[in-house]
Amino acid sequence: MAYVDGFLLAIPARKLAVYRRISAKAGKVWKDHGALEYRECVGDHLVQKGSAAFQKRVKAKKGEVVVFSWIVYKSRAHRDRILPKIMQDKRLTNMMDPKDMPFDMKRMSYGGFKVLVDL
Repeated sequence: MAYVDGFLLAIPARKLAVYRRISAKAGKVWKDHGALEYRECVGDHLVQKGSAAFQKRVKAKKGEVVVFSWIVYKSRAHRDRILPKIMQDKRLTNMMDPKDMPFDMKRMSYGGFKVLVDL
């Protein structure tokens, strides 16, 4: 059964183009190492009455947009096998200097998920 890594973060809107370039390069690294899907999505319709807003979850500030991302693998074992290779890939490590990141990594949420329903 597929396995998914999910991410939720806030990015200053003025830095969205920078994040997009970084994400496109990172996505290529993930896919080159065997990830099945790599998606980065920017919030478009997030205000919902009666539910906890994504903006609150990431403590989005004025002028920030919310990004919801996921990476799909064949299985948890597959993810665990390729992730160390991804994290050591020079294409990724060369652009991951924390002081150059276009967002506050401390406000990013991340987790691995077992797929419950796959239609």
